[in-house]
Amino acid sequence: MKTIAIINGPNLDRLGAREPSIYGDQTLSDLEKQMTAEAESLGLKLEFHQSNHEGVIIDTINKTLSESDIAGIIINPGALTHTSLALRDALAGCDIPAIEVHISNIYQREEIRQTSMSAPACKGVISGLGFEGYVAALRFLNTII
Repeated sequence: MKTIAIINGPNLDRLGAREPSIYGDQTLSDLEKQMTAEAESLGLKLEFHQSNHEGVIIDTINKTLSESDIAGIIINPGALTHTSLALRDALAGCDIPAIEVHISNIYQREEIRQTSMSAPACKGVISGLGFEGYVAALRFLNTII
């Protein structure tokens, strides 16, 4: 059974409480339950990771290189999307296909949020579809792994 790592960055542990007008009222736990059900229907296994610390996220990506059962990455880097060259380099140095996901449409937000440093190192980007963006990323990865 192939495994997909789902990596969520800073402040995504506060989903449901943080700016619900932008991110909705569902929690990270709700997302994990939804994704687990979808993965089971596709015959996939998921590993969930969340950290508010850039280095921990980079370590998590690098760890996937040594785990042969990780076939793909779905990453929502949060605000690190717009600031972290180190995160981009970790994704670029990983031979595992990654899809960048954003709950909100970053192109309708503040100008600083409209540039992704990590996107060029990813197979694709899904922005503005809420939790459905994660589902779409999972379905796409299932077709290429």
